[in-house]
Amino acid sequence: MSILVYAENREGLFKKATFELLSFAQAMAREMNAEVVALSVGKVAQSELGKLGKYGASKVLDVSEGDFTLFDNRLYAQTVTAAVAHVDARVVLFPGSIAGTALAPNVAARLKAGLVSGVVELPSAYEPMEVRKIVFTGKAFARVKINTPIKVLTLSQNSFGVTEPVENTPAIEAFTPAVDATTAKNKLAEVNKQTGKLLLTDAEVVVAGGRGLKSAENFTMIEELAELLGAAVACSRPVSDEGWRPHDEHVGQTGKIIAPVLYIACGISGAIQHVGGISSSKHIVAINNDKDAPIFEVADYGVVGDYKTVIPDLINAIKEVRSR
Repeated sequence: MSILVYAENREGLFKKATFELLSFAQAMAREMNAEVVALSVGKVAQSELGKLGKYGASKVLDVSEGDFTLFDNRLYAQTVTAAVAHVDARVVLFPGSIAGTALAPNVAARLKAGLVSGVVELPSAYEPMEVRKIVFTGKAFARVKINTPIKVLTLSQNSFGVTEPVENTPAIEAFTPAVDATTAKNKLAEVNKQTGKLLLTDAEVVVAGGRGLKSAENFTMIEELAELLGAAVACSRPVSDEGWRPHDEHVGQTGKIIAPVLYIACGISGAIQHVGGISSSKHIVAINNDKDAPIFEVADYGVVGDYKTVIPDLINAIKEVRSR
């Protein structure tokens, strides 16, 4: 019996979300007396695959044969399903990323398995399995029981944390699943890479501006605060629609789903679509001059005031602390 972890990589490198997922799987495995197996799809160096062992994987299935340069839900779901049968997995874990949340329901349907997305902590029970998940765009939690033999879960990012790496060399097995490549439907039209900036989906800290900033020029102070904090810059949809900021900075249900440790929202009212994209943030700080803004309902800390005063004061305070 095993726990299968979908080890997502970007251009051959594993990110923090993958190591967090393995840490979560390892903690589950101790309770279930199961083996943790990582599934890597695409061309990844052996040295990079070896890192998966440091966070809990005793075995790595390396799927590097075939054309996996472009993510295709059908093709990848076939691959994961084949891996489940190969290692007799009872639990399949996906990250709460765009790819993970797209793959999980497809795989669950193929396996006739119970699916719970947005899990935030280890199961409180294992037979039957009971997990806690986010509901209502982060406004509440629900406990869900899964009665099917195979369980499929997606883990909300930054909800568990990454364990300290240990010296462990996993067994790396070349795995070539029997998949029907003709089912792939996606075609690559063009590639536009974000360069010179911290990726929103990887950032531990994100500073975002909304329509309350009034103009593109006022994002200068957002950028300064982000630079001081080593943060990524984000925006709400109205801002990107106005052309004040690029669309790849738009966070929300119709933009990028993020889960930083710290999210600072400046001049953002907090529409439900926006909250849906940032609700997995560990700590949310809201700065708004409207004390009744919906963003304060989900914020851990709120500042009612004019951003033109609050942000410069915050910048000066950070500089003062760092100069000591």
